[in-house]
Amino acid sequence: MKELFAKRLKSARVRAALSQDELVEKMNNIVSKNAISKYEKGNMLPDSQVLIGLAKALDVKTDYFFREFNVAIENIEFRKKKLGVKKVNAIKEKVIDIVERYLELEQFLDITSTFDNPIKNIKINDKKDIEIAVNHLLNEWQLGYNALPNVIDLLEDKHIKVIEIDAPLEFDGFSGWADGAFPVIVLNQNYGLERKRFTALHELGHLVMQINPDYEHKIVEKMCHQFAGAMLMPEKTFAMEFGGKRSSISLNELIAIKEEYGISIQAIMARAKDAEFITEFQFRRFRIYISKNRAEEGLGNYIGRESSHRFKQLLYRAASEEIISMSKAANLSNQKLAAFRKELIAI
Repeated sequence: MKELFAKRLKSARVRAALSQDELVEKMNNIVSKNAISKYEKGNMLPDSQVLIGLAKALDVKTDYFFREFNVAIENIEFRKKKLGVKKVNAIKEKVIDIVERYLELEQFLDITSTFDNPIKNIKINDKKDIEIAVNHLLNEWQLGYNALPNVIDLLEDKHIKVIEIDAPLEFDGFSGWADGAFPVIVLNQNYGLERKRFTALHELGHLVMQINPDYEHKIVEKMCHQFAGAMLMPEKTFAMEFGGKRSSISLNELIAIKEEYGISIQAIMARAKDAEFITEFQFRRFRIYISKNRAEEGLGNYIGRESSHRFKQLLYRAASEEIISMSKAANLSNQKLAAFRKELIAI
């Protein structure tokens, strides 16, 4: 019991991005840093008053500290940028907690998620291999070559757990494998649709492409960018829309493509460069132009819906069919019971 509590407490503290001193301060000094250290080392357990104080300060239910169910997320591909170790660890712990609850819910519903990678036998060494892999994937998943209406729905239908979290804008997303068997893609919910779609497919690239292991991280990231662009606009589709090699292209054309296919203007131009439809000089000139407006404000918007809803859908099913109690459903959704009752409308 002490070891379980110790692991859970440290996980919750890291997830909240708090040091031991900061946790003590947030608890109004009802417990010492020395006591927190002993809890995390498994040397002792808190009394009921301190336990409630810890739960309140760390924004978890008291039963969180004694929950046996646990998973590990492996082979994480994390674009850290300038987040810092503290924020990176907080995001990882937050995701682990969500995935634990997700898998536990699937167990209650007797759901077995099995992911099949249709391009696992295609070796990726260059951009031509990426185009071949994407075309094969689109065929196997019967997606065709038109605009993808909802990327997140597609990934969830293919047994990939897509999780959206509230995170700093320096965080785009990451991917990994829960317990080595369940693919997970994590997205920043604060980004716009085009960026969210592109990031989700970039992370899919990390999960499914068999990239030459000798390539350095920078090249792998570029290949995953190329994969995402090819998924949003396959080779034949892009050639048709862009019109092949161009000496010039208007901004209005790019906006029209962006609004139809849900791909940013920056990703369109990068795809044009990779396809050699524009020159390096044209691309550099575009980069200078767009550098003052990387958010592409005023340059059109994709109208659609991109949000992860499978977890909540399963939760509502389990609660309405009384497979789990309302209290358990509230715990799995990390909500207060009253809030969950208000949210769930049974017919």
